[in-house]
Amino acid sequence: MSENSDGGGGSQISALDDLLAGGVAGSASVIVGHPFDTIKVRLQTSSANGNSGKTPSSTAGGFKSLFKGMSPPLATAAICNAIIFASYGHSTRLWDEIVEHKSSQQQNEEIHGTMTEGAVLIEHGEHGTHEQTRTWKQQGNNNNNDNEVWIKVKSNQEEAIGTSQLSEDALNASSTRQNYLKVFTCGALAGTVQAFVICPVEHIKCRLQIQATSGAKQLYKGPIDACVSIIKNHGIFRGLYRGMGVTLWRETPAFGMYFAVYDTIKGRVESLLEEKDDDHPIPSHAHAWAASALAGGISGASTWGIIYPFDVIKSRMQTSPLERHLQKGMWTVGSDIIRNHGVKHMFRGLGVTLVRAFPVNAIIFPVYEFVLMQIGNWRSR
Repeated sequence: MSENSDGGGGSQISALDDLLAGGVAGSASVIVGHPFDTIKVRLQTSSANGNSGKTPSSTAGGFKSLFKGMSPPLATAAICNAIIFASYGHSTRLWDEIVEHKSSQQQNEEIHGTMTEGAVLIEHGEHGTHEQTRTWKQQGNNNNNDNEVWIKVKSNQEEAIGTSQLSEDALNASSTRQNYLKVFTCGALAGTVQAFVICPVEHIKCRLQIQATSGAKQLYKGPIDACVSIIKNHGIFRGLYRGMGVTLWRETPAFGMYFAVYDTIKGRVESLLEEKDDDHPIPSHAHAWAASALAGGISGASTWGIIYPFDVIKSRMQTSPLERHLQKGMWTVGSDIIRNHGVKHMFRGLGVTLVRAFPVNAIIFPVYEFVLMQIGNWRSR
């Protein structure tokens, strides 16, 4: 993705470009989406018999309280987005170097692989079609007779007689499947890497968000105080990284699906926009931004709809007491939620999450691409 873009300036994108563009895009998405995220966390962690019919902001300190806990994700937005873009770009390059190169070699071996003698060649010539049964060798072991190359052996030399190529539709279908697999796998790897950064950030954010609704004494003065206190009293792995397992379950498939859906929708939207160019000419970069916004919004919302139960479990784990004897595993927490509140509770807050997901994801890629374009223009001056 990012490795193929030039930011409008014709230069290769560097890691620093990813850092700057990803940081600005991530910061913009945090500002847009954090109030919705606060409402979501409060809905996820409130009791089933609580004030579910009321707007959370009306009972939790007003509008300003919706921005509680925004500093951690805002401060780390640049790092998180840089990790996502850099990891995805590096993964796709590795895929091209290793997987696709190996696939090309295997295909070449299949075409130039097993040879069987005595095959019958149906030869097309000027005098019509006829069979020859002299000594022949068939290259290729494809049972569907695709990509066959017939060879005539003469004086220890192999002379190619004719070939039959795979149909264009078959090649396109194979290329599409390979691209889906590539995008999903590389996206999943980027999500896995990013989980190690986002887990402690979201842990602190969740505790500060819930603290704003509590009438008890405030445990933490801010994100730094919360981080220091959690590490001091409960350690890094058992404390700060609480919920890491469920975070991996959420981030890994989520980013795989996200990038796959995004890539598919963006390509189709760009094609539709280009078809209308003749009647209503539009600048090419406007096409890309419009396609990115729509694809990002749809892919973000659809992905959340699938992995949302893992987010509910994560919020419960990261807002429950930190004492060791009260810590439970992901599946135990999920079972407790279903047993005590029903399956519906696993989707509590999904509505506001979907409302949040569209604008948050719709703004990331257009802003990212816009910043890259500005960087490219600046360098070309």
